[in-house]
Amino acid sequence: MPDRLHFTASDEANALIATDPLALLVGFALDQQVTVQKAFAGPLALRERLGALDADTLASADLEAVFRQRPAIHRYPGVMAGRVHSLAVHVRDEYDGDAARVWTDATDADALRARLEALPGFGEMKVKALGAVLAKRFGVQAARELVPWHPTLGDVDSPQALADYQAAKRAHKAEWSKAQR
Repeated sequence: MPDRLHFTASDEANALIATDPLALLVGFALDQQVTVQKAFAGPLALRERLGALDADTLASADLEAVFRQRPAIHRYPGVMAGRVHSLAVHVRDEYDGDAARVWTDATDADALRARLEALPGFGEMKVKALGAVLAKRFGVQAARELVPWHPTLGDVDSPQALADYQAAKRAHKAEWSKAQR
C-alpha cells in the first residue's frame, strides 16, 4: 500500500487518499467537472470541516452546507454533496462502513466490477480509473482486468507523472474534439 498518491499539491491530502479507502472513493466520486487536484483534495476538506471522515459521519451530516462553505469543495456543491452522501450510505449499509471491503471482499474481476459499478456516481470510466489505481498502486489482483489500455491515474506515481498525465489527457481531448467537427 502506498503512503501517498500524488493526485494533489497537498502532501496531507495525498496521504489521506492513499491510507483511507473511503477518502479514495470520495475523491473518485468528486472527480467530475473539476481538476484532479480539486477532486482529490475534497476528502481532506471534508475531514477538516466535519472533524472525521467515515461513512457514519458523512451519511449523517448536512453535506450540502459543508460543501458550500468557502472555498466550496466542488464546482457543483449540491449535486456532489448528494453523491457523497449516497456513497457514504452505500458503504455504511453494504460494507459496515469499511470502504476497503469494496475490493478486498471481491473474489474476481467480475465481482469487483459489479461492486464498483454499484457505487453511486461510478460509471464505466471511473470503474476503469479506480481499477487501474487499485491494480497499479495497491496491488489488488482482482482489479488487473479492469485496467484500460490508455493512461489513467493508476499511472501517476509522482507530481511530474500527474502533470504529464493531465497534459496527455488535454491533448487527447483536443484531438478527439477536432475529429468530431
